[in-house]
Amino acid sequence: MQTIKLNNGIEMPVLGYGVFQVSPEECERCVLDAISTGYRLIDTAQAYYNEEGVGNAVTRCGVPRNELFLTTKIWISNAGETNAARSIDESLRKLHTDYIDLLLIHQPFSDYPGTWRAMEKAVKDGKVRAIGLSNFYPDRFVDMAEYAEIKPAVNQLKTNVFSQQWEAEAEMNLYDTHIMAWAPLAQGNPELLTNPVLTALAERYNKTVQQVALRYLIQRGIIAIPKSTHTERMKQNLDVFDFALTPEDMESIRPLDKPDDFRWSHRNPELVKFLLNYDRQFNPDNKK
Repeated sequence: MQTIKLNNGIEMPVLGYGVFQVSPEECERCVLDAISTGYRLIDTAQAYYNEEGVGNAVTRCGVPRNELFLTTKIWISNAGETNAARSIDESLRKLHTDYIDLLLIHQPFSDYPGTWRAMEKAVKDGKVRAIGLSNFYPDRFVDMAEYAEIKPAVNQLKTNVFSQQWEAEAEMNLYDTHIMAWAPLAQGNPELLTNPVLTALAERYNKTVQQVALRYLIQRGIIAIPKSTHTERMKQNLDVFDFALTPEDMESIRPLDKPDDFRWSHRNPELVKFLLNYDRQFNPDNKK
């Protein structure tokens, strides 16, 4: 597996397996399948409610813990120095591990500076190897990066051929922070499969459009975490290291970038309200 060196020297796989919207009941099986297929980076989050499934798979898979790279994220309801510290210990318990390889702030809301302080302490205490952000747009990313004693290793953003994050990348490069792509396959957007630029490249290299889309991100130095519950698709997503796009190919994909859809922007007040109330809607045990 190809790796990327983070700004603290840690090597991280460039391609991993994400478990967003994988049910708690399915998660253990899916992660076991992914590890068996060859994935070593597994990405979960407190708000996915499936950390225990990931932890069970890690315990059962037979792969040494030091050969796996586990990422999780602190949710808004656990923001602040005290709450975040408590939630880190809870994530460690659910993941059946004594350290997390990469820990992120999931959303740029509530007391995220306090959350960051708890994360920095967790690094110093040996509970976490690297820390970063998720969904921090360039303005809030710079605010955090300038504030932080430990600079963010990654910023996880919606990144794919239709959402290429060039503005964010330019700011992140100043801190040697890598983009980690969620929705790297555009969340099932049917245009991905029919776009003439992508379909022509797929035919040229005898690959699928999805493989071309993932290869584009990898060649930009972007970490990608595609999700599938089907083993064959997991294998297909991993099979992207035996070909390379030319500079001309890369340039042909760049014009596919589109303006952000404001409905799903973190600057949209309605989306912010939805995220702030997420636990109340999806987790009946949390009625804060």
